[in-house]
Formats: sequence, structure tokens, C-alpha cells
Amino acid sequence: MEGLSLFLTVFLALVIPIVMARLRVTTVPTAVAEIIVGILMGKSCLNLITQTSQLTFLSNLGVIVLMFLSGMEIDFDLLSPKKHTRARKSESGKQVKPMVVAAFAFGGVAVASVLLALGMKALGLFNDVALASIIFMTVALGVVIATLKEKEILGRPIGQTILLTAVMGEVIPLLLLTIYSTANGGDARKLWLIILLFVAAIILLRRFKRPYLWFAKVTKATTQLDVRLAFFLIFALVTVAEQVGAENILGAFLAGVVMKLLEPTQATKDKLTSIGYGFFIPIFFIRTGVNLNLKLLFANPQALMLLPVLVICFFLAKLPVTLTYMRAFNKRNAFAGGFLTATTITIVLPTLQVARKLNAITATQSSAFILAAVIVCIACPIVFNSTFALTPEDKIKEKVVIFGLNAVTMTVYQDLHDSWYSVQVLTCRKEKYDTYKSKVKNLKLLPDRKLDTLEAAGAFDTDIFVATFTDDQANLEVGRAAKQAGVKRVIVSQGKVVADTVDQLKEEGIELFAFNNLHGAMLRALIESPAVYRIITDTNNALYDVVVRNSAYTGRQLMDWDFVDQITVSRIRRGDKWISPHGSTVIEPGDELIYSGPWREADRIHQLLSRE
Repeated sequence: MEGLSLFLTVFLALVIPIVMARLRVTTVPTAVAEIIVGILMGKSCLNLITQTSQLTFLSNLGVIVLMFLSGMEIDFDLLSPKKHTRARKSESGKQVKPMVVAAFAFGGVAVASVLLALGMKALGLFNDVALASIIFMTVALGVVIATLKEKEILGRPIGQTILLTAVMGEVIPLLLLTIYSTANGGDARKLWLIILLFVAAIILLRRFKRPYLWFAKVTKATTQLDVRLAFFLIFALVTVAEQVGAENILGAFLAGVVMKLLEPTQATKDKLTSIGYGFFIPIFFIRTGVNLNLKLLFANPQALMLLPVLVICFFLAKLPVTLTYMRAFNKRNAFAGGFLTATTITIVLPTLQVARKLNAITATQSSAFILAAVIVCIACPIVFNSTFALTPEDKIKEKVVIFGLNAVTMTVYQDLHDSWYSVQVLTCRKEKYDTYKSKVKNLKLLPDRKLDTLEAAGAFDTDIFVATFTDDQANLEVGRAAKQAGVKRVIVSQGKVVADTVDQLKEEGIELFAFNNLHGAMLRALIESPAVYRIITDTNNALYDVVVRNSAYTGRQLMDWDFVDQITVSRIRRGDKWISPHGSTVIEPGDELIYSGPWREADRIHQLLSRE
């Protein structure tokens, strides 16, 4: 019977996504579908799958791998202060700092969760206030990321805010769960030992930072050093966690964080994701459904009454998110974002597993919590997708501010695609303004070019800032001010190029455009790469430069792209190195491609590859 249960579980793990794809079920997360199928195959219905030692082992390993991959999902670029020092405008036109809004939103969630837990205790429905508070404040980070990517708003202010809220909703409850389990496990005096777990994580990160770069060079198909290192990190930190009295899921989560900070390639991420979601994690979700005993739940009036109360509490706990978002975004999208953060499943299941181990919750109560989480996890993405609406501002990929009006900038303004960029031109010359104001829609006249005037005009509230004055020194001053204000890309024009200035600008992260070098560069292109020169000057084909952000096209070989026959990829830039493309070249996130093709196809492919 043990072999049959394992066989059925693995078979269902294979069949469930196939059936969902055939039936075009896209609104329900796969994890939820696996739990539902587990309910049908377990104690609650057919009872075809039973508890076995093999399933228990694989399921426990599944939850550890799930937490490891959850740690790898955290985007530390969003958490860095540099990314959030400059407020960005939301679709409602308000200034937004995603980190600040997310912090206030999750603070409200924490308060609401405690109040709801106290209310349930007062009603006699559930007495453990700490456990209920932890469960109510959790957010399913994986589901949130997948939904935001599907809507293509991960890089927008509202997308960043929702993502940061979800990160807090996964990390903070996990830390609180560790404290809870240590305090309730009779080892409260050993709570300080948890610090050793974080010390071990830091040591492993420092120890493997450089060797990992070497691993990437020497690994091969039969060694897979990157995967071996990942599992070493998992078991090392899980072992340390158990030895110091912490939960093994915290150790696994920290292992994922360490792996993320080692900056693995997209190919490594894909391999680890394939191992986790391809085998171990589905077994955990299916077994979770198998263990649910809905017969006992429905036979117990008090537990049955607990189910709708829990569903309502899951939604009410995230009400502060909606209220906070409404102050920064339009009401419709704020409501949708608040609803999405109510999604909770990935941390709830390990939390209940810990609670059962501590005998802090009955099997019936655990079933009620899981079923409520499943209901919420089905409803939230559906409501978000049907409610959230992209505004024109959110559809714009990047905002460009050009300071300085001349024939060149006029050409650039007219040629930039409206579907890609929102372009604003600033000038402090009245005669230029009068000449071009009828031709340039977003042209603004400033009284002077002082930095305070520029900042007051919102010149630095942009993704790309371009300084094109005839005064080289003025361009340098304005460009440096823009960079200090947190602008992602700054381009300054220089009539006379000085070697020291070039080196200094490169160190400061400022890009240089030299008019005097332009003709020489074109002649060099004609001599060295006549094909590239013909593409630049050809009116029937376009030369495009795109940074690949679409995860559907990363981790794959160029030859596997469905549109590769429609374009010609000339060069690939990865970091500071240029790569000659081949059909077998694996594209990684952040790779910069220079390619050419017919206007219509090249334009469509640019939008497809740059989509987040």
C-alpha cells in the first residue's frame, strides 16, 4: 500500500498541471489545485492515498525546498535604500515611496491581525492569540509575484509596493513563528541561540561568494556544482536551525536568501525551481490535502462555524493594506492590490505543521485554517485580475526628461515610440520655447537652470535624464545632480571630450554622448561592421537595443525563441562584457541585445522581451 500511495501521488503531480492546461484553468494557483485533488484522494473522500513513511519524508523535504525557493524570490534591489530615496508618481499622480507605503500597510496588517485574534478568543472560537495573529498576517509571496508578472506591473510603483508588502508578509511571520515555536516548545531561555543561525548564514555567504564564481566556470553536466551547493546550504542551515531550537523552515528560508545573494545565473534558478516545483513541492501540497479530514470538520459544529469566520478574518486582516494604498493609488487599483495581499497559503501550511507538532492546535482546527486559506487563495487572484486596470501612465515603460532644446533633441522627441516612453522636454530659453511649443506637446519653460528650479519642476522624477546644453560644464552639474537624486540612467552631452572627465563619469554611473565623436564612430562602423552601418541607415529595417526582462525568454537558448527567424541578433552585452551570439547562447535576465529586423516585427519583439 505504501508503494501505491507514493505512485498515485507522483502520478497526480504529473496529471494536475496537464489537466489544468487542457481545461485552460489559469485563475487557480497550481498549489491550490494540488491541495484540492489531495482532499479528494485522501481521508475526506476516496481514501486512496494513505500516510506512509515515504510520503512523510518527501513531504517534509518538499516544505523545506518550498521555503528555500521562497527565500530566493526576495528582490533585494527593491529593499536597498538607494532604490527608494526618490519618490515616484503613481497612476493617480501622487508621489509614492513604495517602501514607506508598504511598511505602513504591513504595520496596519499586524495590528489588525492581533485585534482579530483577540476577537476570536473573546468569542471562544480559537484561544491561541499569537498563532492566529501570525497566520492572519501571512502573504503568499510566490502567488503575488506570479500575478504581478502576468499583469506586467512588477516594475511600476503599485507593483513594487504590493511586492514589498508581500515580502514583509512572508519574512516577518516566519521570524515570529520561530520565536513562537521556541517559546512554546519549553526552550524560551535558548531563544538567543537563534542568532547563531543568522551568524551561520552570514559565514556561509562570505565563504562561498568567491568560490561560487569559480563554480560557474568549472561546473559541467555531470557535476552540477551550483545545485550541489544549493542543497548543501539547505541542509547546513536546516541542521543549525534544529540544533539551536529554531524551526527547520527558517533555516531553509535563510538558505534561499544566501543563495539569492550569491547571484546565481538564470540557468541555476531554473534548475532549482525545476527540482522543487517539478517533484518535491507538489508532493507536499497533495499530502496536505490528503491529511485534511473534512468529514470530522463538517461533523463538528464549532469547527464548521470557525471556517467562515476564518475566511472573513483573512480578508479583514488585509483591510489596512487597501486603506493605505488608497492614499497613494487610485481606489480601484488600491482595492485590487489589497485583495491580492490577502492571498495566503505558502507560510500558513508550514505554520500549521509547526503548531500541530507543538500540540497548539487540533487536527480539526488545522483543517479549518487550511480550507479557509485555500478558499482565499482561489478568490484573491480572480478578484485582482478582474478589478485591476492599467492606466495610461502604468502602460508607459519608461519616462524620459530631456533638458535642452535643439535640432537633435527635437528629432529624438519625435522618434521615440509613445508606447515605450513618456518624453518631457525642458528649456530655459524663451526663444526656443516659442519656436517649438506648437510641435512639442510636453514642452515646459523654466525661469532658469538652477538645480532647485529643476527639482521643483519634477525634472528628476524620471527613469532617464538627458542634459543637452551647449555648455559642457552645465551638463555635468545637472547630470550629477540627477544621479544624486536617484535617477536610474543619466546621459550628458559633451562637445569637447576630456579623458579624465570620461573616466570620472564612468565611475559615477553617468553615460556620455559626444557630438564630435559621432561621425567618427559611424565611419568606424562602416569600416569594421558594414552590416551594422547599413542597418542604422536603412529605412526598411530597425536596429534595436533591448534589455531582456521577460522570464519566459530567459534561461533558454536563442535557437529556442519562437521569433528568432524574424530578427538578427548582432551582439549581446552581459555586465561589462560583449558576447558574440550563437544559436546555443543561453539568455540571462538583464542581457542587453542589439538586434535588427523589419519595423513591425522588431517593434513587437522589443515590447515582448522588455516585458517584466
